[in-house]
Amino acid sequence: MKPTRPFQLLAAVAALLFLVVRPGLSQTTHAGHSLIASIPFEILERPLPLRADIGVAREPVTTTSPQAQAYYNQGLSYLHSYVWINAARSFNEARRLDADLAMASLGLSYALSGIGATQGAQDANQQAQALASRASLREQLRISLRARQLESMKRPDDASLSAAYKKSLDEALQDGSDVELLLLRGHAEAASPDGYGMTSAAGAIAFYEKALAASPDYFAPHHYLTHAYENANRVDRALQHGEIYARLAPAIAHAHHMYGHDLRRVGRMADAVVEFRKANDLDLASFKTDQISFEYDWNHHHNLDLLGTAYQYLGQMNAANEVLRQSFELPSLSLTEELNKRAWPVFLLARGRPNDALTAAAVLAGHQSPLVRAVGHMLAARAMMTLKRTADAGRETDAALTDLRPLGSAANALAPDLKLLQGEFFLRMGDREKGRAMLRDAVKQLRAEPDPDVWIQTLFSLEGVARAARDAADWPFGSEIAEQMRLHDPSYAGTHYALALAAEQRGDLTAARAGYAQAVKLWSGADVNFSGLTQARQRLAALSGASNSRKP
Repeated sequence: MKPTRPFQLLAAVAALLFLVVRPGLSQTTHAGHSLIASIPFEILERPLPLRADIGVAREPVTTTSPQAQAYYNQGLSYLHSYVWINAARSFNEARRLDADLAMASLGLSYALSGIGATQGAQDANQQAQALASRASLREQLRISLRARQLESMKRPDDASLSAAYKKSLDEALQDGSDVELLLLRGHAEAASPDGYGMTSAAGAIAFYEKALAASPDYFAPHHYLTHAYENANRVDRALQHGEIYARLAPAIAHAHHMYGHDLRRVGRMADAVVEFRKANDLDLASFKTDQISFEYDWNHHHNLDLLGTAYQYLGQMNAANEVLRQSFELPSLSLTEELNKRAWPVFLLARGRPNDALTAAAVLAGHQSPLVRAVGHMLAARAMMTLKRTADAGRETDAALTDLRPLGSAANALAPDLKLLQGEFFLRMGDREKGRAMLRDAVKQLRAEPDPDVWIQTLFSLEGVARAARDAADWPFGSEIAEQMRLHDPSYAGTHYALALAAEQRGDLTAARAGYAQAVKLWSGADVNFSGLTQARQRLAALSGASNSRKP
């Protein structure tokens, strides 16, 4: 390997970064949490009993069968919590009980879209259209609206189709009191025409609030408002609705998961762990009862990721190690969850285990998706830089570039990761100004990302940058990034630890003692052998001893 190799690496990365100018891993793949198109239809057609505590939905439909109505309502309840499989099963059961029930086919169309079965969703709505003459005028309107939405989904780049769908919803909502139509109108505020509330923009809030006013005891508006307020970064309001959603749908894993989502953001991480564990227990019980493999449940994978990173946040590294490793080893049919498996090698790097991180990164680098492969190669490059294997880091970065170049705009998702990689390289090689510039840009992009799913990933990325700055003896920059951590999350013990290290280095011992003391307090539930807690205690004791020795 020629000695100029690292600089060739940097030029190559810079060339790609010129094309990749904005973040958006969540924007690129967030909806993919639910898109698992490989679920066998046999599973979607399995009978199931009527169930309690899943959230009550009541929408009268044209049927003479009370059981068909009950199963339709159950399907609607599951639909509003993204439990796509059981929604489809419930609607199929309603269709078996009443072959003329057009709305059951409509509901099935939505459920099939949720798992990414595009053609199946089209077929189901065509079946609803064939039965529409036997349905009420309102139901016929719902079926025609769905047809407009499906047409827009087939051509997502045609803004006129999306606009026409919204206009049709607005016309249908002239009296403004139809709850299900209000929810659909809120979903239509998403950037994608197949929105179903998870990525709702701030514009959706007014429609969801109207739905809630029209039906105050309905769980569904609370669920969607949790997402919408999260996406608008109004965490206090999201938390209120998340708590109500979990209370009204206590048997739904996703309801507890969403409540945990927002408990994290208000300094209640231990309470978030309780909710994530409830969600996990509900998932495991459901898999056992229904004999459905965990790989078909997107929420299970995602919940494990958040549970593991919540443990990591609290300094409970033994539990984090187990959960994140388990999540990493679980097969998944969702691209989003495959990308999220990077949480395990990131954790290993943070724990000072670069060789283990390399092993995990190699698994990702062997994935069939070029986006996942690129993540694996970049993580391997980071581990190799930690091991001071610069030439090997260059080869891994070249491999990442090879995977990313053909992807065009899809590579945008990894722009901050590439900048973090390049910035850390510059910093470690002694070119501080270039390194700082790249890292500042990456930090700005990461902190601007609105998706609540990536909030804790950003926090740990900031912590990694601060650690790299300290390793490179660039203490002023380490202090700057510690301040970014404080702005991002002042409740994290690691934030105060990073601030204390920087304060001690510049001689501000009062601030350093306060920072270490706060870190020790916030890590009070950490593992007894957690190195961060041990070091914070040692530094606090050393500074306190030094202070006492100077007293007359």
